[in-house]
Amino acid sequence: MSEPLIAFRDVWKTYQMGEVQVNALQNVSVSIDRGEFAAIIGPSGSGKSTMMNLVGCLDVPSDGEIFLKSRNISEMTESDLSTLRGKTIGFVFQQYNLIPGMTALENVLLPLEVQEVEDDVAMERAKEALDMVGLSDKLNNRPNQLSGGQQQRVSIARSLACDPELILADEPTGALDSKTGREVMNILQRLWKEKGKTVVMVTHDMNLAQYAERHIVLKDGQIVRDEPNDNFSVDGSQTTFDYHNI
Repeated sequence: MSEPLIAFRDVWKTYQMGEVQVNALQNVSVSIDRGEFAAIIGPSGSGKSTMMNLVGCLDVPSDGEIFLKSRNISEMTESDLSTLRGKTIGFVFQQYNLIPGMTALENVLLPLEVQEVEDDVAMERAKEALDMVGLSDKLNNRPNQLSGGQQQRVSIARSLACDPELILADEPTGALDSKTGREVMNILQRLWKEKGKTVVMVTHDMNLAQYAERHIVLKDGQIVRDEPNDNFSVDGSQTTFDYHNI
């Protein structure tokens, strides 16, 4: 069997809050394989945001080990980790984080410039990414000339620009109405099914979680369930359980 794309082994994340230590994650072991669509689910304070930062290799564990493509992130230099992260992971956030003064095309070009991709290749990739999310006619529009759903699609295109293996989505529809949210989720599903992307979505919304094939449920910093989504639904119409009652 091939190695998982990302693996947690006995991971703890502890924060010092004044004189008190807070264990945001406690002894978490989990692996994400290539080609999975997993939802990390839990209420506020469950450790979702901490786990997102660790899955995205934006932080390192206090104890335990995290491996990205078989490399222990705690043993890598920040420069090497940044390069590996930039090539492997694309981020989609609730807030679109677009630069207001730049066009859609210029925003999508940013990660390619960071990776020092040649200009002509970068331009081709950026246009392909925007076409993939249905915005080939909005290349020169700035964020204030786009709807919320269009801005989130620019954000998704930006996450795709470097052709990452993993798309990490944090509450990707949180700022959108339900219809536009479904359109965004359909894009993520197509990227998973048709393009073979690994998708990890962090959410508190069980309806949103129905788009994923696997549910990883957090409570008080621990994984309390990790199982296939038996009610897998392409339209997010079913709910398997209420994590508040766990």
